[in-house]
Amino acid sequence: MLDQNVNLNGKTVLVTGAAGFIGSNLVTELIKTCDSIKIIGIDNMNDYYDVAIKEYRLKEIESLAATKSGADWIFIKGNIADRALIDRCFEEYGFDVAVNLAAQAGVRYSITNPDVYIESNLIGFYNILEACRNHPVEHLVYASSSSVYGSNKKIPYSTDDKVDNPVSLYAATKKSNELMAHAYSKLYNIPSTGLRFFTVYGPAGRPDMAYFGFTNKLRNGEKIQIFNYGNCKRDFTYVDDIVEGIKRVMQCAPEKENGEDGLPLPPYRVYNIGNNSPENLLDFVDILQQELIAAGVLPEDYDFEAHKELVPMQAGDVPVTYADTSALERDFGFKPSTSLREGLRKFAQWYKEFYL
Repeated sequence: MLDQNVNLNGKTVLVTGAAGFIGSNLVTELIKTCDSIKIIGIDNMNDYYDVAIKEYRLKEIESLAATKSGADWIFIKGNIADRALIDRCFEEYGFDVAVNLAAQAGVRYSITNPDVYIESNLIGFYNILEACRNHPVEHLVYASSSSVYGSNKKIPYSTDDKVDNPVSLYAATKKSNELMAHAYSKLYNIPSTGLRFFTVYGPAGRPDMAYFGFTNKLRNGEKIQIFNYGNCKRDFTYVDDIVEGIKRVMQCAPEKENGEDGLPLPPYRVYNIGNNSPENLLDFVDILQQELIAAGVLPEDYDFEAHKELVPMQAGDVPVTYADTSALERDFGFKPSTSLREGLRKFAQWYKEFYL
């Protein structure tokens, strides 16, 4: 186990993508569990998916922050690709820890809208790195993705594996983030940790994710398409497990050390955060419809079989994602533990409250 060397109590923390799915849940967890923490959240509130969900997440944060004495929450609507904004924020607030979760997400969207990926995932992240260079932080934590593994045949995916064959622009930008962070860690001694997330799901999640899209279609009486004829496996990871992993990582910055040549070694790490237990997509969808019926989102006599269609694989997708999380367990004593049924039950209950 690594020793904690970053105390979050009394610190000023930047969370980009703060209105996003993972970002908003992280902010909520930090407000709940840290004393006298000041969190500055940045998000451009783009309409890649329903902005009402982002607004809902921000309202939840505001309500919580209002009840926690000592918690200071400031939200800034802005784009991390805006260099002047990022520099101004780092100058004004003097962040102790920066967590970059802002990114244009989605594999399929990157095929039709490549520009936004370059802007957010490359230029935006470069701006964060430059700001960390000019205004040093104790730790930079940033989102990578399981998509960097591309078409790797070896499973489970390990951070020791080569990741030189991205199959989408989204994956290429995430691999680029890791390379950029490594270079800045080496050149400017910036402690940085990248996190490769595996298929995150849960309440108030992203509507472009399969489980959310399936729910919308089933509710509307439309057919859902299950890719690769249902033979896809995904390492579905509940959002609370992801957030717990991020929080533990935030508190353990890579140590600044010199190598045998006397020059600094890059204080740089990368981890997988996944469930280490891939689920077949057909089983996943079956549990989802059971929980939607139990929550009252779908009627008890819903004819599920009539509403599903097995179709071939789509470009840019991979058949299996499966995380080797042994390094996370070794260094932080942590392993995601929320069962698929429990996680989908919470999603179904939230969906009922939000939409019905």
